[in-house]
Amino acid sequence: MSEYTHPLADAEFVLSELVDFDDLCADMGQDDINSELASVILSEAGKLGSGVWAPLNKVGDLQHPKMIEKDGGPGVQETAGFAQAYQEYVEGGWASLTGAEEFGGQNLPNVLGSAVNEVWHTANMAFALCPLLSQGAIESISHHGSEHLQQSYLPKMLSGEWPGTMNLTEPDAGTDLAAVKTKAVPNGDHYLISGQKIFITWGDHQMTDNIVHLVLARLPDAPAGVKGISLFIVPKFNLDENGNPAERNDAYCVSLEHKLGIHGSPTCVMSFGDNGGAKGYLVGEAHKGLSYMFTMMNHARQGVGLQGLAISEASYQHALAYAKERLQGTNKDGSRFTIMKFPDVRRMLMQMKSSTEAMRALCLVAAAEIDRGNSARSELFTPIVKGWCTELSQELTYLGTQIHGGMGFVEETGSAQFYRDARILTIYEGTTGVQAQDLVGRKTLVNKGQSLGELLDEITVDLAKFSAMGGQFTLAAKQCQAALECGVAARQWLLDTAAEDKNAAGSASVNFMMLFGYLCGGWLMAKSAMQAKAKLDAGQGNSEFLNAKLISAQFFCEHMVVRTQACLASITAGSESIMALPEDAF
Repeated sequence: MSEYTHPLADAEFVLSELVDFDDLCADMGQDDINSELASVILSEAGKLGSGVWAPLNKVGDLQHPKMIEKDGGPGVQETAGFAQAYQEYVEGGWASLTGAEEFGGQNLPNVLGSAVNEVWHTANMAFALCPLLSQGAIESISHHGSEHLQQSYLPKMLSGEWPGTMNLTEPDAGTDLAAVKTKAVPNGDHYLISGQKIFITWGDHQMTDNIVHLVLARLPDAPAGVKGISLFIVPKFNLDENGNPAERNDAYCVSLEHKLGIHGSPTCVMSFGDNGGAKGYLVGEAHKGLSYMFTMMNHARQGVGLQGLAISEASYQHALAYAKERLQGTNKDGSRFTIMKFPDVRRMLMQMKSSTEAMRALCLVAAAEIDRGNSARSELFTPIVKGWCTELSQELTYLGTQIHGGMGFVEETGSAQFYRDARILTIYEGTTGVQAQDLVGRKTLVNKGQSLGELLDEITVDLAKFSAMGGQFTLAAKQCQAALECGVAARQWLLDTAAEDKNAAGSASVNFMMLFGYLCGGWLMAKSAMQAKAKLDAGQGNSEFLNAKLISAQFFCEHMVVRTQACLASITAGSESIMALPEDAF
């Protein structure tokens, strides 16, 4: 099996063996959707991703979007070739995969949409950010917009004809959204929006005839803090009586950021209301905008975790191809051999391969919980998916560059781009620290560890079955059991210590999140091994793939899961040395 088809095969395996995709579809009342259809969809996505999007990845890295004059004001010209590729995406119906049928969507499960999204982000992450943000905007409008707003915007957004953006951050309001200053003044049937937003991904381009901005702003009578924020739809072009784009709205990109990576994605400074006020339309009720935006943000956070997987997979594919071709040793007879023969290179490749498989399993299992309506489990998984997968992607893309040796430091090989592009993932949609605080605070302490305890109980049952396998998995099962004990101990330490030490939760949070990332990864790889072994014993499936799955699961459980022990040691060391040094002594 080619390494370039492996991600699709692995996604199909996870859908079938860990998600129980056919049963999930039946439970959702979607009997016409099954694993066979999912396989066809993933295969077709692979063709578009590898044939059209991937060749543009390097183009976008070298040919950045540029500021232009357009429609009477400043605008953005996207990278050459992106508009045609986006049009093929729209014409293929890809934007509507998981959308509601009443607005023209195909109503496919969220987990299948996530598997398809991995294809886009592996092929061209900077480009794939455009539809990713649109999917989040659609979620927010679908859940909170009025019927009129839904009818006006969702059909075009679901088709992909009108992409969406998320406008939260301001120069003085980053993670602290209580400091948002953008204003919204009532004006007849709409509001006039004025203010500036920064770091707006795909805030402007010429690929479509409209863009739907979701903007956080304050009404004149708004209370202070986060309770005074409202959410507005601010279209690039206002709609006429027939719902078509008409006059240009007073919402412009006034400059582009120069970034470390994702060069093909325009990161915009958006200015609203410089010429009298941008027309905006209130989503839901006034002063509830932050909770509405979190609908979009939580969707985006799982999506960014998936990006961590995708960019790691792209780096792995390049590193593997290089390792199979790079001659670096000489046999006694004078013949040369490739660096694939070196144990240390194999170590790095196995770390990349097994970790991407563990990340894929977690991302898709978490996505399926949304389909099941299991909000508690989905919310628990979200910060782990976002935080752990993106942190791990930093290491995996580093390894991809390391395998290339000196050529990895040279841009022409392409490895450096993955390393650079991955760096944003631990920052946007909430930094690693924000995800970790969310996990320990809103997802653990708030319910006295109940949700986490239920997850640990499920892991306990599965790992007991894994231990019974014995054989080549004896050590792997022992390491997973030790990791489980670390998870149990970390949860109890947090519950016991947080009330007594105000700095405990914050000091331990990142290690707490990483511990549960490795534990969940090991748990799902253990389940994968059990399912792969059962299929082999039954003479089912692709034996080459299944045997490789057994080895990658064994490696992850033996070599990666043990990191939980270091995480626990740091957690239980407490906050004393972290907080002891006076500020002036730093």
